[in-house]
Amino acid sequence: MIHSMTAYARVEHKAEWGNASWEIRSVNQRYLETYLRLPETMRSLEPSLREKLRKRLNRGKVEVNLRIDVKNDEQSQLSMNEALAKQLLQSAQWVQEQSGGHAELNACDIMRWPGVMSAPEQDMDAIAKEVLAKFDDALNDFVAARAREGAAINEMITTRLSAIEEQAAFAKKRMPEILQWQRDKLTNRLAEIKDELDPARIEQEMILLAQKLDVAEEIDRLDAHVAETRRILKKGGACGRRLDFMMQEFNRESNTLASKSISPDITAAAVELKVLIEQMREQIQNIE
Repeated sequence: MIHSMTAYARVEHKAEWGNASWEIRSVNQRYLETYLRLPETMRSLEPSLREKLRKRLNRGKVEVNLRIDVKNDEQSQLSMNEALAKQLLQSAQWVQEQSGGHAELNACDIMRWPGVMSAPEQDMDAIAKEVLAKFDDALNDFVAARAREGAAINEMITTRLSAIEEQAAFAKKRMPEILQWQRDKLTNRLAEIKDELDPARIEQEMILLAQKLDVAEEIDRLDAHVAETRRILKKGGACGRRLDFMMQEFNRESNTLASKSISPDITAAAVELKVLIEQMREQIQNIE
């Protein structure tokens, strides 16, 4: 199975402590590049996330985004650090006395002082562990999406390979007729001056011309490239670079076929081959 490098997945998680959502998206890239957007409270997850991505993915620019909303426990009681509050109150009273009673003593300011009032905190380590487990679900959905996209690309490439075989078979079938037509054409042109030319030399030139215009080797290589591309697709895995190389080989043969063409039919076949190859090449850029 082949995988696309473009995909998207989103998983939401609701719990007593709050909500969290993972988003993973990717586009094609020569190598594997990962970008993580995490809340500060979840930065400790970064090494584990990168390791999980490396184990499951080979190529692509991957962006991971975590959104988390931790609820405040409305039923929890606020607690006061009475010792700190008394100390602050005594200090405030001393300042008031020193100022001759001009400084105002505000109880709310005392309560707002850091450490005086506190509420029970959520166990962030437990939350992080739970959120990380949900990332596995998001990653599974993401890989499955890449696999589905890869299957669609596989089908498209397979269809184009069959079309290339048809064009190659058409060119192979037409070449004897085209070569004979070219031979008859030259023979007729030389008929008027045949007394001035050596028949053996004419035959030799005919053979050289036929060899120059013969595209049997290019057609055979096209068939071989089709078979090799099918083998790569069947094997699957991270085969994007290998398939991209095969597209270069396809282009080389189609260019040679076009350069040797002396018939509108062969020229049309060569053009159609280039169209099919370009369609495959564009899709192969997205294969892992």
